[in-house]
Amino acid sequence: MEKIQAFLKRKNIVFSAKRYFIDAMSAMAQGLFCTLLVGTILNTIGTQFHIAFLTDAFLIIKQGDQELAYTIGGLCSLLVGPGMAVAIGRALECPPMVLFSLIPVGFATNALGGAGGPLAVFFVAILASEIGKAVSKETKIDLLVTPIVTILCGIGFAAIVAAPIGTAASAVGKAIMWATDLQPFFMGILVSVIIGVALTLPISSAAICAALGLTGLAGGAAVAGCCAQMVGFAVMSFRENRWGGLVAQGIGTSMLQMGNIVRNVRIWIPPTLAAAVTGPIATCLFRLEMNGAAVSSGMGTCGFVGQIGVYTGWVNDIASGAKAAITGMDWSGLVLISSVLPAILTWLFAMPLRKWGWIKEGDLKLDL
Repeated sequence: MEKIQAFLKRKNIVFSAKRYFIDAMSAMAQGLFCTLLVGTILNTIGTQFHIAFLTDAFLIIKQGDQELAYTIGGLCSLLVGPGMAVAIGRALECPPMVLFSLIPVGFATNALGGAGGPLAVFFVAILASEIGKAVSKETKIDLLVTPIVTILCGIGFAAIVAAPIGTAASAVGKAIMWATDLQPFFMGILVSVIIGVALTLPISSAAICAALGLTGLAGGAAVAGCCAQMVGFAVMSFRENRWGGLVAQGIGTSMLQMGNIVRNVRIWIPPTLAAAVTGPIATCLFRLEMNGAAVSSGMGTCGFVGQIGVYTGWVNDIASGAKAAITGMDWSGLVLISSVLPAILTWLFAMPLRKWGWIKEGDLKLDL
């Protein structure tokens, strides 16, 4: 046992929830952002502003008699699997040869996983990374052994589990979306609060939404919850953190408050209550739907990705004939849910907590 522990330590293989479900999942979200999200944003910009460079085919791949044309944004989205896998490998501190070998592993796994590809990539990339680290630099022909073992183990594991994981994740996501359509009020509260809390926790709400394929009304509720946390903390802590804190939390991340939450969990009450209110307003009153990329549902106001995702969904719906036009009600709902209501509600909910001494001066201070 001691020899095994010494080997694992030497190889930097650490079996822990933090490394896998916080570090790896957060990195996975960054990989998603730099491929799928950026690709979606570029396509949207190109389409809306008629920029030929972004809308014209950048790459044409021939497959038999078919020709597949990709824009720059389309190519970014195509490589979401490798992007996630490499990001996870980096979080697990893989040696270079292992890290680069994750590129084909990620591509194959995402393709095999279908709609639930991101979740399949998460598990397969972790396994391939740890196996690759275990064999790295253990032989004199490391240049061959490490990439071959990493790729064969990764793609072999993907061939077995990617499709079932993808199907299961897709089924869970569809169940949540079905339940939200059936009970928009109660599910609006539930989804908004849970995804909003996940956004502030040191895990990735974006990766969760992407893994479950959370779109539609459920995606809209998720956007509401994330915005409530980010905008809520930004406004509630303005007296301590001023404009720097407003920007860092409002369009950055509410995760910055995690240290303060550990010291005084009561500061989490106002934005969470705000999420419980804005969620059902989004689903029942404005029928706010996220029909863009599922990962956008868990981004909130971070770089305005959530709002761009909602807008992209509107554009896609108009193009498909599902929606006639973008209405004033659409814009009002997006603005109110994304910024106005979270700011007002969190401030109001915080007032009695400050009077009761549950939230004291300095409790929300950030080291910016």
